[in-house]
Amino acid sequence: MVTQKPKNASEHTVAANRLASNRTPDPSDLERVRRGYIASLRESVITSADGHRVFDIGSYDFLRQGDAAPDTVNPNLWRHATLNAHHGLFKVIDGVWQVRGYDISNITFIRGTQGWIVVDPLSSEYTAHASLKLVREHVEDCPVTAVIYTHSHADHFGGVLGVTSRAEVDAGKCRIIAPEHFLRETISENIIAGPAMARRATYQFGPLLPVGPQGQVDCGLGIAVPTSPPSLLAPTEEITATGQELVVDGVRVVFQLTPETEAPAEMNFYFPDLRALCMAENCSHTMHNLVPIRGALVRNALNWSKYINESLLLFGADAEVLFTSHNWPRWGSEDLQDFLTLQRDLYKWIHDQTMRYANLGFTPLEIAETLSLPDDFLAHEHTRGFYGDLVHNAKAVYQRYLSWYDGNPANLHKLPPTEVGKRYVELAGGANQLLKVAHAAFDMGEYRWVAELVNHLVFADPTNKNARALQADALEQMAYQAESSTFRSAYLMGAQELRQGPPTGRSVNVRARGLIREMTVEQVFDALAVRTMSEKLDGVALAMNWTFTDLHGTPDERWVLGISHRTMYSSRGRHDSRAVAAVTMSRSLLLDVVTQDTTFVDAIKAGQISLEGDAGALVTIFGNLDTFSVGFPIVEP
Repeated sequence: MVTQKPKNASEHTVAANRLASNRTPDPSDLERVRRGYIASLRESVITSADGHRVFDIGSYDFLRQGDAAPDTVNPNLWRHATLNAHHGLFKVIDGVWQVRGYDISNITFIRGTQGWIVVDPLSSEYTAHASLKLVREHVEDCPVTAVIYTHSHADHFGGVLGVTSRAEVDAGKCRIIAPEHFLRETISENIIAGPAMARRATYQFGPLLPVGPQGQVDCGLGIAVPTSPPSLLAPTEEITATGQELVVDGVRVVFQLTPETEAPAEMNFYFPDLRALCMAENCSHTMHNLVPIRGALVRNALNWSKYINESLLLFGADAEVLFTSHNWPRWGSEDLQDFLTLQRDLYKWIHDQTMRYANLGFTPLEIAETLSLPDDFLAHEHTRGFYGDLVHNAKAVYQRYLSWYDGNPANLHKLPPTEVGKRYVELAGGANQLLKVAHAAFDMGEYRWVAELVNHLVFADPTNKNARALQADALEQMAYQAESSTFRSAYLMGAQELRQGPPTGRSVNVRARGLIREMTVEQVFDALAVRTMSEKLDGVALAMNWTFTDLHGTPDERWVLGISHRTMYSSRGRHDSRAVAAVTMSRSLLLDVVTQDTTFVDAIKAGQISLEGDAGALVTIFGNLDTFSVGFPIVEP
């Protein structure tokens, strides 16, 4: 497919963005972003050990030139991006430093008695290591004595091997502290739904888009996502209750658990001697997502609001500085309390008004079209939708309480897109007539209608070049007008793939390898079960006993893994007397097999696995597993 360049903003987009610029943003944010600046990395490009480009802050220099927003970027998003583009090492207060701008998230360094306490070691070990070098060079060169994960998203733990090592942790030289259920939720999100989520994340963050005013400009929470797989070291300690206090390398920390907020496992915490409050990702300088467009468990907007209120009551009066896992800090008791109050009220308002209209009988689409953010929130930058969007968040609240189904039986079992597309094209009088109507709508600036209408033709006939081109043009103009960075990226990714085709299918195994290494046996078996090709297991019923030699004396030592009614099942802590085979091996070797560093056949030949009984059972179970890629189509069948 011939590569097509992005197009310019239409007259309708120019007018819409000009209207959006008729407001005065908070000038204090620029002061906050710059406050405490010490130094930046000498080289703008961060590379991996093999020379792969992981992150390039230099490619965003166009945001630092002081130019007015171009016609192809919503002016409010443009300004937000210029703030996120500030990068380097910043002193927050005495004893607290942050490195910002080299990842989508922030890494925070707290000076302990013996060394550095690291809060959220970014997405990649390379961006995390570069940040550690920066603080060691300009503040103090001392060891990392503890790592605190605020929550279970990869951009807050994925760079852990850049600041410490398994050997350091195993030797007790570095503690790793996380909220309870951290590992469970991390694996659930990144492995069980990993392939689909990784593909959809390319639409949310736009890593495959060209950087620039007609492409990717920002991610809302930060400037961009590194192109490097995450690593993981399991926590050595879990926080299990609000009010729990630890002394970490001589520094007192009071924790507040906030489950089912921005992440299923998350926590805020307060440093009473520093009077510093970390709000994790429960607060940031943007409206957040109640469910991200990449997919995730729907978040609890009501509890989210209540936990922010609890933070306000527990710590607000005493704290003098508030920092978060993204964007920039707030200083001063009055300012941070006002910030928390607005953040609290934002999520409560979205929750309450969505359910108010739901109980009046409005559907999700109708609620999203009816609600508009009040001036109370639009007047402030941190409650605008640079990352999350009210349109999407209202639907998330509805989904949490009432599911995806809007109550109309006509929508209960709708035809799939390809089938319904063919019928709509026929109804319109054929492809040419549909395109004629769609072009007229495009000329009127009715891009949402164009996108809906032409989508039917693309799914009915993905080879129709005129349909693909018009659909791409419509999505592109919607992107240029979007205030939300995630909506912008999604629209632009859709346009790019309609013009160029989807990316080449890529296996997700390599990216997941760093997470798989920390998985329990149960999590491994659960993840494998998702890949079961049930259509090939008709009439199969068998069980295998498993013994893991490196888990001796624990409930995880013995397992049963089997096939029943075309479904893989597993049972912990027992063996089945009817098992047709028995496998004895180490858990670590099982992980090597899953990450494809070896195979069962090779390990058996090497004497690393003892297999007794029917060897064919192993082939039956593991020979009927599907493979996934992150290149499946989204905007076409």
